[in-house]
Amino acid sequence: MSETAATAEVKPLTFRRFKDGDHRWKSWHEKIFVGDWSYKCPTYMLSAPPCQASCPSGEDIRGYLNIMRGIEKPPVGADGKPLMSVEEYAWRRLTEANPFPAIMGRVCPAPCEHGCNRNAVEDHVGINAVEHYLGEVALREGWRFQPPAARSGKRVAVIGAGPAGLSAAYQLALKGHSVTVFEAKEEPGGMMRYGIPGYRVPRTVLAAEIQRILDLGVELKTGVKVGVDLSWKELSASFDALFIGIGAQKGRRLMLKEAENTPNVITAVEFLELFNKGKLAGVGKRVVVVGGGDTSIDVATVSRRLGHLRLDQVHPTDHEIPPTGYVAADVAEATAREGVEVKLTSVFPVERMQASKHELAHALAEGVDIIGGVVPVGLRKDSRGRALALIIADCEAQMVKGRLEIKPIEGTERELEGDLFVSAIGQELDLTGLEELAPNGRLEVDQNYRLKGYDNVFVGGDAIRPHLLTTAIGQGWIAAEQIDLFLRGEEPGKRPKLMVHAFDIKRKLIEKGITLGEIHEPIRGSNERPEIVHNLEVRNDRYVIPHEELFLGHFTYTPRGKRKELFVDAERALGNFQERLIPYTPEEAVAEAKRCMSCGLCFECDNCVIYCPQEAVKRVPKKEATTGRYVYTDYDRCVGCHICHDVCPTGYIQMGMGE
Repeated sequence: MSETAATAEVKPLTFRRFKDGDHRWKSWHEKIFVGDWSYKCPTYMLSAPPCQASCPSGEDIRGYLNIMRGIEKPPVGADGKPLMSVEEYAWRRLTEANPFPAIMGRVCPAPCEHGCNRNAVEDHVGINAVEHYLGEVALREGWRFQPPAARSGKRVAVIGAGPAGLSAAYQLALKGHSVTVFEAKEEPGGMMRYGIPGYRVPRTVLAAEIQRILDLGVELKTGVKVGVDLSWKELSASFDALFIGIGAQKGRRLMLKEAENTPNVITAVEFLELFNKGKLAGVGKRVVVVGGGDTSIDVATVSRRLGHLRLDQVHPTDHEIPPTGYVAADVAEATAREGVEVKLTSVFPVERMQASKHELAHALAEGVDIIGGVVPVGLRKDSRGRALALIIADCEAQMVKGRLEIKPIEGTERELEGDLFVSAIGQELDLTGLEELAPNGRLEVDQNYRLKGYDNVFVGGDAIRPHLLTTAIGQGWIAAEQIDLFLRGEEPGKRPKLMVHAFDIKRKLIEKGITLGEIHEPIRGSNERPEIVHNLEVRNDRYVIPHEELFLGHFTYTPRGKRKELFVDAERALGNFQERLIPYTPEEAVAEAKRCMSCGLCFECDNCVIYCPQEAVKRVPKKEATTGRYVYTDYDRCVGCHICHDVCPTGYIQMGMGE
């Protein structure tokens, strides 16, 4: 095993606001001058950063990164000392949206990093790695969620203890509702437990993060399948509201007629559940996986680690070996492990596969043979009905009006021989016992995740549409918000364009001990009224600030500090179930947080104060200042020259006043 920490190649910055020789402003319509003044003056616009808008669980990413870097300070007590550490304050901000930072810091494909505006400078901020760090510190320090001050007296049933159900239970418990979670399997966690191997999510971490939610008073009943062990009618009569987060627990089988009733053709869901229950000690000598997403990568890398169990002596049931592998207790003492040949197919070329690039790199390093641009067209079977080879053909695959169209290319057919064939092409709902809720075979919801035809039933996660774990967590939160409104007798209205956990400047002012007056947004010319937020317009719920609105010239080239990883090569994959990701050190976490550009929120750089030629932009007195209220504009001095806007790195200053 080799330990690597790749260093980013230093490249020159690729952007320029002005080119050599430029002497004219090309967009005078945005810079309306009359003599030495303009009718436009600075306003302070709190916008959503693209990382946050790209996060399906709506984490306040900018917020906890600003806390880690020391811009936003933890609240202080009467003695003037912080009430908690910087790390704990950042963790509490993070977990307002996501109660599983140690898990998601390991497995989330991090769409936030794809959206990060820092990509326009050199490379995204390592958001996922900072989340991982905070999750690890919280487990080590034993931090717990704060229980609600009062109970509502309302009872909510949550069906399914996966990421969506547990997220909803967590948010509802924080709001004071009594929550009971019903789980059909023996243990909670859903796909976090049964769909992701333990070397990616250690089971001690999973248990600890789930227990924190249960410690809020959430009741968990396992081994209870609603609709079978407990009727829907009985359950719905006992609770004020219900949330369905049953996931998509059935894997889609190969769409080949020959695959029906073929014992050694199984689904990825079946494969991973057997492995994660400890019932899969080995696989066939040759494994063929059909997929292309992260689940197919998990199947492939698990197979490489498990290896093939070779019998060293004659066993009476050798010819009846289950296609899903051996049960360890039956044959472990009489076997020896051998390496496994794993081939993974995808309808998309390798560079367009849906699997994350990170997981793809690991699979290739571990010796998985990935074949892109092919589609299964048949199976060759023996006289006993067992599959011997998957017949594939080159194909053209593209999305047409939201649907995947695949066209095999005639004359390119060939075979991939194997002993075990695994379908990782998607998942389906198991609605056994709940058919009355889904007359069309699926759970149909409105924009507030309320089940159509029911006032008090809400749905989230893969039960709606299989997607990311973080998507399920976010939908659990949004549904909990709507359930809370329903329980308070309020009708859920139209949701904001962006459902995110945003920085709240009013909370910061209250923490500072500042009494606020009535706030109407936007506020015009309020620099002489310290009891209100100075000329602030909050657009977190509807506007995502692009990198074009930032002054990128403020930021120097700073390579991303990558987490160290343990890469397993093809020769050493067998039997290796060691965790791969190594968390940041405290110094690495702070250094990476400092790369955040705080898009849409002041990070106190002083550019506007330094460059204002009229000395109209000034610092707020320290006793009144807090994050987001670091500067103000004296409108008696302001002439609307726009310089403060031009040099603002974060886009927090906009020239909107007077429009």
